[in-house]
Amino acid sequence: MISKRKFMLGFAALTLMPAPQAHAHTKSFKLDPKFEPQTVAFSGYAPGTVIVDPRNHFLYLQVSKGMARRYGVGVGKAGLTFKGTATIARKAKWPSWTPTQNMIRRQPGKYAKYAKGVPGGPGNPLGSRALYLYRNGRDTYYRIHGTTEPSSIGRSVSNGCIRMINAHVEDLYERVPAGAEVVVL
Repeated sequence: MISKRKFMLGFAALTLMPAPQAHAHTKSFKLDPKFEPQTVAFSGYAPGTVIVDPRNHFLYLQVSKGMARRYGVGVGKAGLTFKGTATIARKAKWPSWTPTQNMIRRQPGKYAKYAKGVPGGPGNPLGSRALYLYRNGRDTYYRIHGTTEPSSIGRSVSNGCIRMINAHVEDLYERVPAGAEVVVL
């Protein structure tokens, strides 16, 4: 038999634990099947090139002549304004995150408390992986990253760059080396 004291200590420990993060395949959220990773007919780029189509909410990895792996994405304001080519200069597992000064200026109540940054981990807005895009050796501040908000996939969201379900960005992360070209349409 468990004592009342042990029960209360166990209950207190459970209530202090952080809430589990939602995942795309839990009952709380069902991802539209068209946004699941899949192989599709796609051509026009060298194998290994990442192509982002922000207006249609897809990211393609050209795997061979005529075939690509397609992922669904969520797109932020930065994702709708950035166009052209870049290079994946850096990759990170469980990256840290700091809101930009523009984000803090636009919504201080929401972002000022994170001005010193958020360490990597399950609650971090960049999710489990991040690919950092550079142009001419300079950081574009444009990212392809995971998300703690799987319901943003297939939508245009208020902030961020290109968001992917954590399991999907992990798959892309393993397939794409640093130095790969990224084309944003």
